[in-house]
Amino acid sequence: MDAMRNANEIMEFLRPGPEDLSPFQSLYDSRPREECGIFAVFGHEEAAKLTYFGLYALQHRGQESAGIICSDGTKVVEHKAMGLVPEIFDEGVLRRLPGHIALGHVRYSTTGSSLLTNAQPFRVRFSGRSLAIAHNGNLVNARQIRNELEEEGSIFQTTMDSEVVLHLIARSMRHGMDMAMIETMSRLRGAYSMVVMGENQLIAVRDPNGFRPLCLGRINGGYVISSETCALDLVEAEYVREIEPGEILKIGEKGIESIPPAAESRRSHCIFELIYFARPDSTIFGENVYLFRKKQGQLLADQYPLEGDLVMPFPDSGNYAAIGYSQASGIPFEMGVIRNHYVGRTFIQPSQGMREFGVKVKLNPVREVLKAKRIIVIEDSIIRGTTAKTRIQTLRRIGAKEIHMLVSCPPHRFPCHYGIDFTTRGELIAATKSVDEIRDFVGLDTLGYLSIENLIKASKIPRERLCLACFNGEYPVPIDEGFSKLCME
Repeated sequence: MDAMRNANEIMEFLRPGPEDLSPFQSLYDSRPREECGIFAVFGHEEAAKLTYFGLYALQHRGQESAGIICSDGTKVVEHKAMGLVPEIFDEGVLRRLPGHIALGHVRYSTTGSSLLTNAQPFRVRFSGRSLAIAHNGNLVNARQIRNELEEEGSIFQTTMDSEVVLHLIARSMRHGMDMAMIETMSRLRGAYSMVVMGENQLIAVRDPNGFRPLCLGRINGGYVISSETCALDLVEAEYVREIEPGEILKIGEKGIESIPPAAESRRSHCIFELIYFARPDSTIFGENVYLFRKKQGQLLADQYPLEGDLVMPFPDSGNYAAIGYSQASGIPFEMGVIRNHYVGRTFIQPSQGMREFGVKVKLNPVREVLKAKRIIVIEDSIIRGTTAKTRIQTLRRIGAKEIHMLVSCPPHRFPCHYGIDFTTRGELIAATKSVDEIRDFVGLDTLGYLSIENLIKASKIPRERLCLACFNGEYPVPIDEGFSKLCME
């Protein structure tokens, strides 16, 4: 029993943050996860290599699988596999992906199982044509559309909602690609930023609400599409603009052509992209992520003027909000826990006596900094609570005098239906426990959450253009009754 408990503690503490590439993420992660990232290139002789680097920069958005598909205008070649970008691609593989057009994808599944058949980009062939898609988001009516298509004879190869999109496009191609995209988007409900690739063009589209980010860049006469601007920076592409919500942006041999949205819709940018998912060096929805997170910390200091000896995050979550809190409060910032960035992909269970191995292998506290101190821990979120509890127990064991935790967002009380992996209320500790009950469960002296009002204040985006559904239950895109009941379980 001791050995089993020790192993469980190790797995609990190995649960990674959003930028961690730990091999245990898919099995043991209690942190929220994004479903994927997209990077595409048109008009560059090294399209595959640029896409490789773009996906490397977007690895934090998905660590289950990755793929690149390339075209030289006539021949289409693809390579995808389970695992991380540098494990899947090397110089030899990239040389076998020729062409000036490339579409890449990193995936974490929110719809569809974690199988190679569900890895993207996903390609189909019909009427002598090749069509591929890379998708970020979640379609709330995908099951309904799929059932209709299957009743009419369509055969599906995967369990992904992305495949539904290709079937819809193929059925409308008799009217031309433009009309096929317009008709397809009229059927889709939910969150989607995606790129469709033909032999000679890329088509980027974004749902009318603009839940997920997607931007356009320019490089050496060619064009780049990316989920985040950090990938543009890595390949030294010039940022041009965001793909507008509801827009269809075509990139081909004649350059760029935009089909504007058919009607104006409410913008509903996912606030959790800014809080947690996006890399801090990215700008999304017109907002710099690093500065947004620092502002969260500054507003936490206004809302909770605690007394303490030091402010610290658990790396890497909460790093930038902790800096903001420290600067606003005048309480020194310390890296009280050191993160090991080199946790390998194989794991040998330690001996029974190594009680704290699970802590030290990934996050190891600096005893001399923390012992007998009043610690203010800044976190970016508490989703299920189990990771926070284990980490606080470790700080108690090394002799911390007081432990206060402040969270840089409100309590997550409602599931996300638009592409984040907490899709049922039962997964969310704040859905069933009060703040005081969560404090006692985690083992804290103080627990405080940033208010919704202060969260909105941290952003330059007007409240009416933000999706806050995971905090207040106000869903901008209606959820089907059957789907909603399933998500309440």
